[in-house]
Amino acid sequence: MKGWQHLDRLRLVALLLWALPVAALLPLGLFWLWQAKALSGWLIAMLMCSAAGYGLQRWLLRRDRRLLAEAATQADTHWPLQADDAWTAVEQSATTVNPANWPLNDGGRLWTLGQHTLEIVARHYHPEKELPLLELTVPHTLLIIERASRDLRATITDHIPFSNRLTIGDLLRAWRWKDAAERVMNVYRAGRLVINPVDALLSEAWGHLRGQAYGEAWTEMQRWLLREYVRKVGYYAIELYSGKLTLTEAEPTAQPTPGSQLDWTAAAETPPLASEPLRIIVLGRANAGKSSLINALFGQLTAAADVLPDTTIGLTPYRLEREGLTTALIFDAPGCDTALFTGKALQKAVMDADLILWVCAAHRPDRQLERTGLDGLRNEFAARLDRRPPPILVVVSHIDQLRPHREWQPPYDLHHPQGPKAVNIRAAVAAVAGDLAVPVVEVIPVCLAEGRIYNVDDVLWAALLDRQDEAGKVRFLRCLEQRQREENWTLLRRQFANAGRWLTTLPGQVLN
Repeated sequence: MKGWQHLDRLRLVALLLWALPVAALLPLGLFWLWQAKALSGWLIAMLMCSAAGYGLQRWLLRRDRRLLAEAATQADTHWPLQADDAWTAVEQSATTVNPANWPLNDGGRLWTLGQHTLEIVARHYHPEKELPLLELTVPHTLLIIERASRDLRATITDHIPFSNRLTIGDLLRAWRWKDAAERVMNVYRAGRLVINPVDALLSEAWGHLRGQAYGEAWTEMQRWLLREYVRKVGYYAIELYSGKLTLTEAEPTAQPTPGSQLDWTAAAETPPLASEPLRIIVLGRANAGKSSLINALFGQLTAAADVLPDTTIGLTPYRLEREGLTTALIFDAPGCDTALFTGKALQKAVMDADLILWVCAAHRPDRQLERTGLDGLRNEFAARLDRRPPPILVVVSHIDQLRPHREWQPPYDLHHPQGPKAVNIRAAVAAVAGDLAVPVVEVIPVCLAEGRIYNVDDVLWAALLDRQDEAGKVRFLRCLEQRQREENWTLLRRQFANAGRWLTTLPGQVLN
């Protein structure tokens, strides 16, 4: 009886009096159909329409599920490898969330769900900590809440009908009247069952089908909202722990890093870099054709000395700008079979590379040293879970020196080789791929001899452009690490400066 206290009984009587003539139409209509011997036809038509309506509602539900799935938050392809397992754990948590356990009208429960999601990510990055959630800094915690709320607001606005019209008060009032309205409906349904059993049973069957369909749609919407909530919180928690969520809004690659702000010696009129370039390093054995390859990429057909100085004693970057490629710095490194290859500066340049070109001579079958060097690089890249490994292309040079030596009549079709030269080039590509443990599609045969430049401006250049996006993700994480270091020092200087100014004014405040 407690729910009835919230109702005005006179208003309820007025409502029933208004609805009584309308409610009498169905039993009177059924009586008329029975007299006209058309009741069975009407029942069949009603069942067919009900089935069609139910089927349409189920189809709409499946369509909505598909549309909502397409709108779901996805992992960021710029995340480092370490974030993959964390996102998998967040997805598993999101897919198992049950709307019955997390009512949308209970803010405390929603906060608990968000905290649980944060703990999943924190546990992944700090498994040794008893309370990994406490490793979050206060500004970053507030930033996660801010970003997740902002994105969830946009998602609800875009996908929930009338969400921009409904107020919190509307929802609370609807929830408050829910129990009372259900009691009134139960009394009404009981009365109908006494007065007209056939009408009541038909209405109950139709109402059940309709209510089931709409109930499933509403439950699906609740489940999607909860899953998006979990994904949003997990997404920005991973952004933080992976280093991508910084307290400043600047794009990491918007400014060149200190290592790219170089004194250009190749051309004094070269303007400074507007943003961080890609870093491409050319590796391989001595005399494999590394400098010739760089010249060919620059479109030069002359000797290496015309474009690059002697790079056998160190690293000299040169700026590569060609249509379709992000501005790049390309480095010619000493041979991996020389003592200069072990220098710290070179090792750092290799680990900071966004893309690696490994030049391998086709006519040299002794590739164990190169395999050892490549395996070492791959192991070092795999150990850095906070970065992504750079793409590696193997360039097979000196293909013109393969048997028959005197034959050189490009182009050569390596998919359907015709003639001994094409067969030997294809065999060399397969041998290099096997010896260096790289996929065949990552091995590009070229000729770099003067007057015989082949497969550089077409196949090799297309391969470079195809891997530009992957290299850009490597560059992003490299720049992000640099920006975090700069941000930490900038914030520390600002905090000490503000604290110093406050301390200088403290004696005056105390005296006043």
